[in-house]
Parts: sequence; structure tokens; C-alpha cells
Amino acid sequence: MTNSIDQALVFIGSSVLLVPIFHRLGFGSVIGYLIAGVLVGPYGLKFISDGESVLHFAELGVVILLFIIGLEIQPKKLWTMKKSLAGLGGSQIILTTLIFMTIGLYFNLSLASAVVVGFGLSLSSTAFALQTLTEKNQFKTEFGQASFSVLLMQDLFAIPALAIIPVLSSNSGEQTNLISLAVFIPAFVIGAFLVNRFLIRRLFKMVAATRAKEIFTATTLFIVLGVATVMIKFGLSAALGTFIAGMLLADSEYRHELEANLDPFKSLLMGLFFIAVGMGVRLDLIVAQPILIFGLSFLYLFIKLSVIYGVGRVGKLNHENAKQMALTIAQGGEFAFVIFGIVAQGRMVGGEILNILTAVVTISMALNPLLSLFMVKFSQFMKGPVVEPTYDSIKDESPHIIVAGYGRFGQIFGRVLNSQGIPFVAVDHDSDQIDLLRKFSTKVYYGDASRSDILESAGITKAKYLVLAIDDMEASLKTAEMVLHHFPHIKIFARARNRGHAFDLMDLGVQAIKRETFDSSAHFVGDLLLDMGYEAQRVVKLVDKFKRHDELMLKEQLKVRKDDKQFISISNQSLAQLAQVLGDESSQSYVEIPVGQNEQV
Repeated sequence: MTNSIDQALVFIGSSVLLVPIFHRLGFGSVIGYLIAGVLVGPYGLKFISDGESVLHFAELGVVILLFIIGLEIQPKKLWTMKKSLAGLGGSQIILTTLIFMTIGLYFNLSLASAVVVGFGLSLSSTAFALQTLTEKNQFKTEFGQASFSVLLMQDLFAIPALAIIPVLSSNSGEQTNLISLAVFIPAFVIGAFLVNRFLIRRLFKMVAATRAKEIFTATTLFIVLGVATVMIKFGLSAALGTFIAGMLLADSEYRHELEANLDPFKSLLMGLFFIAVGMGVRLDLIVAQPILIFGLSFLYLFIKLSVIYGVGRVGKLNHENAKQMALTIAQGGEFAFVIFGIVAQGRMVGGEILNILTAVVTISMALNPLLSLFMVKFSQFMKGPVVEPTYDSIKDESPHIIVAGYGRFGQIFGRVLNSQGIPFVAVDHDSDQIDLLRKFSTKVYYGDASRSDILESAGITKAKYLVLAIDDMEASLKTAEMVLHHFPHIKIFARARNRGHAFDLMDLGVQAIKRETFDSSAHFVGDLLLDMGYEAQRVVKLVDKFKRHDELMLKEQLKVRKDDKQFISISNQSLAQLAQVLGDESSQSYVEIPVGQNEQV
């Protein structure tokens, strides 16, 4: 099939059909793309025959992904990662390479060939791992950051390796590549810094002034592709180059807009990349030697899982984080294909061995998500069935109010309501908290407020109000949704942990919301202004105006919370408006009071 429109139709159609199915089954989207590639590729239904050219094009997705990740990591933050880069990443590469090198020597490979093949097998797939972490919202977890450190260190190792490997396989004087490499990398970093400082930021400012979104997007793509092209010309990693470029733009005021403009391209190209990898699976080789191929694939994963887990534990990750890191980055990497290609050109290893190794690396990519899912199910099985806690039997006391969550926030409601003789029932899900409160003769029931039967037994059908003071945001939202659906007559007074929690509650339809630190912070800054010498009446007006303005801003931000660009724009406008609103109260200057005095001026 040669027509480009036909090819696009095959890619999109196979993705639309298979990715939702595998995602629904719990395998994630990556395995769906892989299977789609296997089916439509040259070893499957043969809808598309040239998988290699598709893979080269789709690698742009990896390039854009690394640029976006670079936007999230400032150089200072990268410096703070030096221990995990050298400790976790360096140890993983060296140990895994040594193990695979030893196996290669056992099978009569030369020392140079064994080292090169061992290094290629030690690498993991940046694309697969980061896609999985992002998809599961785990990138900023402890094991997510550790996994990224290892992946980044692998890319850093891969740069000199791609220059050294041809030297090992040839006597043609390619040692000059090493000199070029040593000169180019520092020059690239310095040049990128200067271009970003004196050209790129001004360019973005000029383009942003046109208010033409498509030109801003085109400018972003031009910079990313330009950096990638420069790196490729020198035979280096385009992905690492764009990562450095993104990192230099991490503190730019246009960072969020850059990310938003590139995200659609990244998502599409990453999907295409996984399809292209699937197209490279040699079904004929697997059918001919299934026991050998799958046996080697499982052995390969076992070795990498063991090494990565061990390195994680030595690096002071706990069992769960070390296990999750191992499951995330155990699969082979796309760099292995590049290295095997160089090895084939230098005739360091026989073609049959390289075909088997390529199949093993590809299958490891497909097996890794399945292995992760199996480990989750196995852990659940080992823990045994979830035992339903025995909740208190709640007596219907016909309360006016139900208090869900009786921690530090809910207890304040309880103390005031008790003082006024207002009947209420308090329910909390934390058994330790219940035991502590009962030592002080506090009446509170052990129960799950997100369950309608628990609230019914507490008397919610006769109550008028629910004080939603649950600390856990997910449980809070679950309870609010259930109450609004089953007991619409109840008015909810909800505690919000932060602004995002408040947005989620407002989306559900909760109207009476109080952010837990908002009032205390606003009034405390009032105390500060009083101590500085502001008049009491003026402080009251300032605090009141600030609170009303922030509540209005909260409602405006809610309308555009899914649009980063609009959200940032409205927030910036609001800050300017706030300065103007509170400026009306600042016409009088204050007189600084010496420390120790508290007079109002």
C-alpha cells in the first residue's frame, strides 16, 4: 500500500479499533498500538510494508516528548538529580552490561562485540516508560522520578557510545569521531544557552505579539526540529538535544503555551512510534523458534528486573518503589535497534544472532505492560480478599446536621454546634482517629460517609445539612457526588484542601465551599498589617476586598481550568485587577512602628 492517505487510514483505523479495547482491558494504550503495528505490518496482514521508514518518522514523537519533559525540569533541578543519575542510572547500566557481556563471551562473541551488545541490551525504552508513567499519572512519584533518572543517564551514556562503537568495529581511523564529540557537546550546550538567551525568547515575544496561534505552533516545531536536525548531523541523540533545549526554556514565560501547542503532535507521533515498533516484530522468526525467542525474552526481562530492583534498593528506595521502577524500565530500548544496526554494518556479530536479539528486545516491550499488570493482580491475590471493616451501628437521632470527617476541621464544627445545642451526627473512616477521640468522651461513629446506607442509618433523610470535612480529596469528591445524587435535598458545606479540590467540588454542583487555609491566611496577613501600623478599619476593608476578589477569580478560573493558556491569562489579569482594587485602600502611607510597640497610626 503506497498511497499516503491509505497508510494514514490504516494507522488511524487500527489505533481507533485496538487501543480502546486494550486500554479497557487494563493493558494500557502502548500494548494496543504495538498489536496494531503487528497486525498491519509486513509480517502480519501486510497493509504496510516499509516499517523502517515509518519508524524513522515516528521517532519525532520521542524527540517532542523529551522536549516537553525538558520544559518541566530546570537546570538547577537537574543538578539536584546528580546522585540518582550517577547512582541509580550509572549502576544499572554498568551492572546490566557486565551481565549480558558475560553471557555473550560464553557464546563465543569477541570481547568488543560482547561489550557493545551487552550495552545495547542494558538500555530501556524512554518512549515506552515515559508514556506509561504519564498515562498513569506517575511521573512525579518517587519511583517515577527515579525511573526518569535512569533513562536520562542511559541517554547520556548512549551519546559517546554511538561514536565509539564504529571505532571498535573498524580500523579506518574513525577515532576522529571521538574528538568531534568531545568538542561538539560542550559547544552545543553553550550555543543553545546563548541562542535561547538572546534570540529564542525575543523571537517568541515577537511571534506572541501577532496573536496568531498557528505561527506560534509553527515556531515551536521549527525550533524542536532544528535542534533535532543539528544533533542528527553530528550523529548524536536528537532526543537528548531537544531535552537540553527544553530544559533551557523551562523558566520561560511561554513554557505552558509551548507544552500545550506540542502535546497533540507528541501524542499522535508517539502512537505512530509504537505502531512502527510493532511492525518490526518478526512473526516468521517467532513462529520458527517460539520457545527460544520467548525463553530469551523472559530471561532478558528477569535479568533487568533483578538488576534494577537491586540498584533501587541499594539506592534507598523502599520495596514498592524499587519494584515499580523495575517494572517501568525493564523492557529493551529503541537505542538497541540503532546499536544493532551499527554492529551489523561493522560485521561484529552474525546476522542471525542480531535478528534474534532484535526480536527479544521488541517482545520485551510488548511483554512488559503485561508483566506489570500480572504483578498488580498477583500482589492483590497474595494480600487475599479485602475484608470489609465492621462499621458502627449508628442510631438515627434525627440530626439537623451530618458531619462527615471528624478530624481537625470537622471538630471545630462539632464544638460550636455542641455549644449551641444543635443535634448532629459525626462519622469518620479513620479507626485510629475514632479511638483517640473516644478517649476524650467525644461521640463519633466509625463509618464510610461515601456509602449511602451508612448516611441513611445516620439520619441523612431527615437532616438538612452535610458538613463535608473529609481530609482525603478523592473520598471527599466521591461522598459529595453520592449525596448530590441520592439526597438532593441536603445542602453541603464542603471543606476544600486546595484550589483544585475546590474546582472539582464546584464542577459537581457544591456551592458552599471553604478552602481550609484561605480564611486563616487572609486574616493572619491582616494581623501582620496591623502590627506594621495599618489602621484596623483599613485592614478589615483590605482583607474583605481580597477575599471577595479571590472568590470571583475562583469562579472565572473554573470556566477555563482545562485550557492552560486561558487559565494563565485570566490569573495574570486577576493579579493586575487585585493590585488596582487593593490599591484604592493603599492611598494612605503607613508609619513603621518600632519592634515591641503595637500602636495604630
